[in-house]
Amino acid sequence: MPRMSKKLAEKLKKAEEAKEKKPLLGPEVDIEKFTEEAETEVESLENLPEEYQEDALRAGVVTNEQGRAGTFFQINQSVLCARTKEAGLEVLSTTQALEKYDWLEDYLWEAVAPDADKYTALTALKPHHGYFIRAKKGVKSTFPLQACLFISKQGVIQRVHNIIIAEEDSELHIITGCTTSRHVSSGFHIGISEFFLKKGAKITFTMIHNWAPEVEVRPRTGAILEEGATFISNYICLRPVNTLQLYPTAYLKGKGSRVRFQSILYGQKNSVMDVGSRAVLQAVDTKAEILSRVVATDQAQITARGHLKGEVNEIKGHLECQGLLLSPQSSIVAIPELEARAEKVELSHEAAVGKIAEEEILYLMSRGLTADEATSLIVRGFLNVDIEGLPPALEAETRKLLEMDLEKIL
Repeated sequence: MPRMSKKLAEKLKKAEEAKEKKPLLGPEVDIEKFTEEAETEVESLENLPEEYQEDALRAGVVTNEQGRAGTFFQINQSVLCARTKEAGLEVLSTTQALEKYDWLEDYLWEAVAPDADKYTALTALKPHHGYFIRAKKGVKSTFPLQACLFISKQGVIQRVHNIIIAEEDSELHIITGCTTSRHVSSGFHIGISEFFLKKGAKITFTMIHNWAPEVEVRPRTGAILEEGATFISNYICLRPVNTLQLYPTAYLKGKGSRVRFQSILYGQKNSVMDVGSRAVLQAVDTKAEILSRVVATDQAQITARGHLKGEVNEIKGHLECQGLLLSPQSSIVAIPELEARAEKVELSHEAAVGKIAEEEILYLMSRGLTADEATSLIVRGFLNVDIEGLPPALEAETRKLLEMDLEKIL
């Protein structure tokens, strides 16, 4: 890595001072419980064990790379694969990209503050790779790029820093699958992701989490949108985790830029999920949507947040959360926030949380279904929503994956 710039040195100094800073949201995690020592027995994607391939597929990552424009695959702290098949697209590890490009330091920690909490601070000071993805000016990917962040050893901590840049008038579709080996029950994943969308660029980002029941998960995401840019973020988590806290923030700095966040959550067992999205509209004619579908069963505790902040006139934002309770021991808390800093803003929200209506169950039972079958059918319909912005092939693939997961858990 080249000699550090003064600007980056100042950011890392802030991170050093924040190593013990408690997070504002979500339960605190004892980092000392986890180990960074994790030898990876796999040297390349080509010799990935069959069971790892199957585990990755559950998170939407196809290791034969069929229908993919490029692939990044990281196990624990080791990068197995970083490559692309389309001209004008670039896939590297963040570490490799920083060695290759001096200018990349200017992007580090611009969309996410390194001193936000102890998780960002420790990742800034000692990252475990992560991916760098770039679409050059005017390049529109034919197929989606895929990235897999995989934990294969018990009790491992994985801290990654991802940088995604869509240059002017480019278009990227990215699917990220985060998962563990079937033999792992405990681990800790911290994922820092910074998105930079230049004028007229578009990124569709679909993140599928398929963790184990005792894994702690702390993504930290920020996106900066220039004029006319579009950022569509889809988040899917249908498997149990121990605790999950994420609150991605998009900064709409350019006129006419647009963001849409959509989350689909199924909380099970003792999972504690604190999930939300935030959009800061800082330029005229910007638009933001935050949508979430949430189901809680067993003893799962889910907090669904949303924050729209309009800082200038002539902006629009809508926030919507729908929650379904399946167990009296579970809970869903919806927290919508609308913040207007100018006179001519248009912000709205809808929130509804409840249980399945008894008449719906009775109607389906009258058609020959059992009570459990009726409940399963209603929940599948509730969660099986349209995912906007995907190319047709990936939309069909994502829907199939969603339906397969729902079939297994319901």
